[in-house]
Amino acid sequence: MSATLTLSRPNRKLRRQIEAVVLVLLACASGVAVLTTIGIVLSVVYESLRFFSEVPVWKFLFGTEWAPTAEPGAFGIIPLLGGTLLITLIAILVAGPLGLLSAVYLAEYANLKARRIIKPVLELLAGIPTVVLGFFAALTVAPFIRRAGEAFGLSVASESALAAGLVMGMMIVPLISSLSDDIINAVPQSLRDGSYALGATQSETIKKVVLPAALPGIVSAFILATSRAIGETMIVVMAAGLAANLTFNPLAAVTTVTVQIAALLVGDQEFDSAKTLSAFALGLILFIITLALNVVALRVVRKYREAYE
Repeated sequence: MSATLTLSRPNRKLRRQIEAVVLVLLACASGVAVLTTIGIVLSVVYESLRFFSEVPVWKFLFGTEWAPTAEPGAFGIIPLLGGTLLITLIAILVAGPLGLLSAVYLAEYANLKARRIIKPVLELLAGIPTVVLGFFAALTVAPFIRRAGEAFGLSVASESALAAGLVMGMMIVPLISSLSDDIINAVPQSLRDGSYALGATQSETIKKVVLPAALPGIVSAFILATSRAIGETMIVVMAAGLAANLTFNPLAAVTTVTVQIAALLVGDQEFDSAKTLSAFALGLILFIITLALNVVALRVVRKYREAYE
C-alpha cells in the first residue's frame, strides 16, 4: 500500500505541472484573442477619428449622398445603410421561413434515411463559395428577374437588390437550418411526452412546446445569419452593383457598406485622404450595428430562457 502511494505521488506532481502548463497555454490563447480584438477595434476607432476630423460626424451619419471620389467628396452613409438594410431584409425573408421549416421537418418529421440525405445536401450548399453564388446571381437570377419584370411592365435594373437578396437568402438558409435543427433536437423529450400525454397532436406540440422552448437558440441563429448577410460582399458586388442609390425599391440597383469598404481599399492607397479613411468609419458603423444585434439577441435569450428554466 505504501509503495503504491509512493509511486503515485510523483505522478500526481507531474500531472499538476502538466495541468499548470496547459492552463498557461489556454490563458495565452485567450489573451491573444482578446488583444487581437482590442487592437482591431482601436485601429478602426483611431482611423475613424482621423476621418471625422476632416468630415463632420453629422454629415456622415445623416447625409443622403455618397460620392467619395467627387470634388468635393460626399460622405453620407444613409444610402449605404438603406441598401444594406434592403438586401438583408430580402435575404432574411427568404432564408428565415425556409431555414426554420426545414429544421422543423428534419428534427420532428423526417425519418433517419431522409435526414441522412437532406442534411448533408443543405450543409453542402453552405460550402459553395460566395463568388460562385455571385456568378449565379449575376448570370441567372438577375436576368430572370429583369425579364419577369419587363413582362409585367416594370422597370427593372440589370443589377437589383432583389437578385442579390434572393441569392444571399439561399446562402444563409443552411446556416439557419443547421443551427435551428441542433437547437430543436436539444429540447428535452420529456416536454414532448408531457404534451402528448395531455392529448396534443404533433403539430400542436411543435407550435406550443418545442418552438417556444427552442426560441432563444433560434433567435441566436437568426441573428448570426443576419450578421452574415450584413457582412457579405461578393454577391452584392456582382448582383446589386456599386450605385449608392437612396431607394427601397427592390428592383433598383443599390450598394452596401461592405461593398463600399472593399471598393475604397482596392489598390495602393494612402491613408491620408478622407476617401480612404471613410472606409474605416464605415467599418466602425458596421461593428456598432453587429454589436447592437448581438446585444438584442442576448436580451431575448435571457428573457425566454428564464421562462423555461
